[in-house]
Amino acid sequence: MKNTLYLFLCFVFACHQSPNADQQTVVSEATISTEKTTEEASKSISTAYKNEDSLYYETLHDTAMVELIRYDKDFVLDIKYATTDNFTKQLLYDCGRSFLRKKVAKDLLNAHQAFKKLGFRIKIFDGYRPHSVQFKMWDLTPDKRYVGNPYKGSMHNRGCAVDLTLVDKNGKDLTMGTVYDFFGQKAHITYTKLPKDVLENRRILKEILEKNGFRALETEWWHFSYNRNVYSILNTPIPCDVNVKQF
Repeated sequence: MKNTLYLFLCFVFACHQSPNADQQTVVSEATISTEKTTEEASKSISTAYKNEDSLYYETLHDTAMVELIRYDKDFVLDIKYATTDNFTKQLLYDCGRSFLRKKVAKDLLNAHQAFKKLGFRIKIFDGYRPHSVQFKMWDLTPDKRYVGNPYKGSMHNRGCAVDLTLVDKNGKDLTMGTVYDFFGQKAHITYTKLPKDVLENRRILKEILEKNGFRALETEWWHFSYNRNVYSILNTPIPCDVNVKQF
């Protein structure tokens, strides 16, 4: 009888113990308010991986295409090819969503965390781009300095390139010297005839992204390709169904 009572009490107390940190599952989204101080934001950044979607993404293969905003709600989206505000003046995407390969997305998130410690956030202009869209761009501007040759395939077509800039705590774009999709020498990363604040903004952008596995494109300050893996070309349309989180 004593043994039975002892086992019963052990079971009761075990069931009511608080789980340790490794056993807990955090499902709340960790959105960093732009009104927070840099110090407050940096303390919250470590929870970015713990929202429900990013825990789900951990089960996916590194080659899966995943949606950036589901990793971190603080990414700002301004997907230019889902509008006519781009060099083609055409609507090339059916919806303004941004996907990258899972491994690429995770390293971009690491870079985003570093930017947020400085009080900045990443604004995304473009990520994965269907191969068929690359042909449309090339037909209009067959200049490999600014448009990837579709017969070779762009890094965007492989889900391992991203076009981006930085915004401040108020959501205002940092000055980078030119607008996105400016095709000219002034957009080149080696161009130095610019104000000091512009050169500093470009330096910060390039330095942090390079530390996290990305390589700058010489002719476009906004374009960064992943240099830790190269993936196959895809022509899957960007999904507009919000229930599709990855493909």
